Amino acid sequence: MPTLFRFLFIVGLIVALFYGAMYALPQYFPPDQKEITKPVRNIELK
Repeated sequence: MPTLFRFLFIVGLIVALFYGAMYALPQYFPPDQKEITKPVRNIELK
């Protein structure tokens, strides 16, 4: 039974580190805002 608890603890720790990194990345390195324009085909203007 102790090996099961150790395994679950290690897996939980890895998952917590992953989610912590995914939370910290946008908090400390926000994405740049830029405007994107794309032409729309086959539309007639009235």
